[in-house]
Amino acid sequence: MAEAHQAVAFQFTVTPEGIRLQLSREVLKHIYLSGVTSWRKRAIQFKNGILTEVYPASPSSWLFMVIAIMSSIYARVDPSMGMIDSIKKVLPVSDYLTVQTQTVLSAILFATALWLSLILLLRYTLKTLLSYHGWIFEPHGKMSATTKLWMSLVKMFSGRRPLLYSFQAALPRLPVPSIEDTIQRYLESVRPLLDDDQYKQMEMVANEFKKDQAPKLQKYLVLKSWWANNYVSDWWEEYIYLKGRGPIMVNSNFYTMVRTTRDLLYMIPTHRQAARAGNVVHAILQYRRKLERGEHSPMRALGVVPMCSYQYERMFNTTRIPGIETDYVQHLRNRKHLVVYHRGRFFKVWLYYGGRHLLPSELEQQFQHILNDTTEPQPGELKLASLTAGNRVPWAKARQKYFSSGVNKTSLDVIETAAFFLTLDDEAHGYDPERARSMDLYAKSLLHGKCYDRWFDKSFNLIVYKNGKIGVNTEHSWADAPIIGHMWEDILATDFFRLGYTEEGHCRGDINKALTLPTRLQWDIPKMCQEIIESSYATAKDLADDVDFYGCVFDDFGKGLIKKSRTSPDAFIQLALQLAHFRDKGEFCLTYESSMTRMFREGRTETVRSCTIESTAFVRAMEDEACTNEQRLALFRSAAEKHQNMYRLAMTGAGIDRHLFCLYIVSKLLDIESPFLKQVLSEPWRLSTSQTPQHQLNLVDVQKFPKYVGAGGGFGPVADDGYGVSYIIVGENLITFHISSKFSCPETDSHRFGQNIRQAMLDIRALFNPKQKAN
Repeated sequence: MAEAHQAVAFQFTVTPEGIRLQLSREVLKHIYLSGVTSWRKRAIQFKNGILTEVYPASPSSWLFMVIAIMSSIYARVDPSMGMIDSIKKVLPVSDYLTVQTQTVLSAILFATALWLSLILLLRYTLKTLLSYHGWIFEPHGKMSATTKLWMSLVKMFSGRRPLLYSFQAALPRLPVPSIEDTIQRYLESVRPLLDDDQYKQMEMVANEFKKDQAPKLQKYLVLKSWWANNYVSDWWEEYIYLKGRGPIMVNSNFYTMVRTTRDLLYMIPTHRQAARAGNVVHAILQYRRKLERGEHSPMRALGVVPMCSYQYERMFNTTRIPGIETDYVQHLRNRKHLVVYHRGRFFKVWLYYGGRHLLPSELEQQFQHILNDTTEPQPGELKLASLTAGNRVPWAKARQKYFSSGVNKTSLDVIETAAFFLTLDDEAHGYDPERARSMDLYAKSLLHGKCYDRWFDKSFNLIVYKNGKIGVNTEHSWADAPIIGHMWEDILATDFFRLGYTEEGHCRGDINKALTLPTRLQWDIPKMCQEIIESSYATAKDLADDVDFYGCVFDDFGKGLIKKSRTSPDAFIQLALQLAHFRDKGEFCLTYESSMTRMFREGRTETVRSCTIESTAFVRAMEDEACTNEQRLALFRSAAEKHQNMYRLAMTGAGIDRHLFCLYIVSKLLDIESPFLKQVLSEPWRLSTSQTPQHQLNLVDVQKFPKYVGAGGGFGPVADDGYGVSYIIVGENLITFHISSKFSCPETDSHRFGQNIRQAMLDIRALFNPKQKAN
C-alpha cells in the first residue's frame, strides 16, 4: 500500500557490509514542516497570551515606561521617591554587577512594578465602569449625558485591538441579588398563575423562608460570589446538565440550520456532498486556528460593552464523558484529526498535511473516498452511537466494561479526542415548497437523526446531507446557543463568499494523491454489549418518535414594522406567544425565556418569566369582545414595557431563578429542607422559549445580500405537556419559529400552536393599524 510506505520515514537492512540506512526525504520534509508549524503556533499563542495578560496595556508600554524612568534618572530626577535606591541596596555588588549596572537594574525593576500597578489600576477602573448598567434601562434611541460620558470612558480604558480574551480579567462578577428582591419578584411572577388561596399559601411559605432559612443560605452564597469567578455557572453546568441521567438527545442538545430566506430555503451552493463537507470543514479549521490563538474579536454590546468569552474555550476537542452518578466534560488541545460517520462505519481523517490544514479540495477527496467505500459495518458498529442517545447510566457502565481496553478503547479514544464529529448523512433534507413537512423533517433530523448516526456527546456534530444541505447538533453543557452561532456565522460566510465552488460543484484546488487515506475504526463488540446498544436505541427511538415538530415561517411582517410601532421585537413576540398559548390551551402557564448574563465573568443565562400580571391582563382583553382596541393597545404597551424591564433585570444580574437555584443547592449541601425552594424548583416550564441571535459578526451585509440570513435553530420540549419555541428575527420582514412538543400529550399540537402564533401576531399588528385585516 502506497500510503503505508509513505508513512515510514526511514528503513534499514542488515548486509554483510553492515547496516544500510534509507531515508525518505518526503516524509522527513513533512516531519520538519509539522514541527515548524507546531512551534510557530506555540509562539503565536505565547505572544497573544502576553498581550491578553497585560491588556489594556501593551508590551510596548512597558518599554516606554522603562525609557521614561531611565531618562529621569540620567536627568538626576528620582520619580520613585527613593524606591530605586532601596532596591539598589538589596542587590549584591560583584564584578558582574557594578554600581552602574545596579542602578539600571533597579530602575528597570521599579519601572516594571509601576507598569504592573498601572495595569491593575486600569483593569479595576474598567471593571468599575463595566459595573454600571444604567444605559440598558434607558429608552431606546435616547441616551443620557451620564451614559454618554460613561461610554466615552469605557472606550478610553478599553484599549485598541483587543483579542478574544482581553477583557476577561476586567469583567465584573455576577452580583448576588438580595433575598427580599428575589422573593418579591418571584411572588409577583406567580401571581397570575395562582388563585387567591394558593397565592396566600405561597406568600406565607415564602415569608417563612425569608425569615428563617434564607439569611444563612445567602451568607454562603455571598461568600462563594467573593471566591469564585461566578457563583452560578459551575453549579449550573454540574446540576442542570452533567448530573442528568436521562437522554441528552432531544432533552438537552439543540440544533442549528443553514442560512436561508423564504425564497432560498432550498438554496444549496453545491449538491455534491463531499465538496460541501470539504469547504465547511476547512472553514471550521480556519475558525479553530483563530480561536486557539485568541485572535477573534470579543463580542461587545453597542460596540462598547464586552461579553464574556470563556465558553469559546471548549468548542473543539471536547467530549461529554458518561459517569454512573454524573458526567464530566473532557477538553483537550491540539487535536489533529476528525471522525466521520457514514452508513454505520466510523472513519478517522487527518486534518493536517505537511504542517498545514488540508485544503478544501483535499478534504473533498478524503470524504469522497469514504462515500465510495462499500464495506459493511462490523457487528454492533451500525448503532453504536445510540449509546450516547439513550440513558446515561447504561452508557457509563457499558463504557467501563466493554470500552476500557483493547481495540474498543483505542477506537473510542479516537472519537472522544477528535476535533469534532462529522456525519455524512445518507438522507437528503432541506426545504421543499412542494413537500409540506420538509422543514419539520429537516429539523427533526438535526435534533435526533436516526438516533445512532450522531455522537451526541461531542461538543458539536456537523451534519452534511446527501444533497449538500448542512446543519449542526450541539451538546449543551459546555456552552449556549450564541457561542455555536458565532462559529456558524463565520464558517457559512467563509463557505459562501471566500471559498466557493467550481462550475461543476467541486471545491476549488487540485487533487493531492500523496494524502494518507481515511482509516476505518475497528471494534470488537460482544453480544452482551450489542444488547445494551439495542436497548439504548429503543429508548432513544421512542423519545425521537414522540417529538412533534413544526417549522413556522412567518413572513407577513417582521422587525421593520414592529420597530415602527415603537415596541421591542422580542416583547412583541413574547406577548404573541402568551396570546397564542392561551388560545391553544385556555390557560396561562409558567413561561421560560432565556436571557444572557455574559456581561459578567463566566456568565451564561438567566430566566425571564414572560407570563406576568400585565401580559395576562392584555391577553384577557384581547379575548374580551367588550374591550376596545385603544384599551388593548394600552395594556399591550404596559405588558411590553414590563417584559423589557424584566429582561434588563435578568441581563444585569437581578433575575429570579438562578439565585433561587443556587440557594437550593446550598440548602441541599447543608442538609436544610426548604418547602419554599422545593416548590419553586419543582414547578414545570410548560412554555420554554428562546430567541436565536444573528449577525453577531456582521460578516454579511444584509442590505446587499438579503438572501443570506439565518434560519435559526431549535430544541426539544422541556415539559411532557408543554411547548418548546425557538425563534429568530430574520432581517426586516421575516420571523422563523421552531416549535416542538410531544405526540404523546393529547393537549399539545405543534402545528396548531404555530397557527395560533401566526394569528396572534396578526391580531396584535391590527391594534396598531385597525384598517389592516387580521387574517
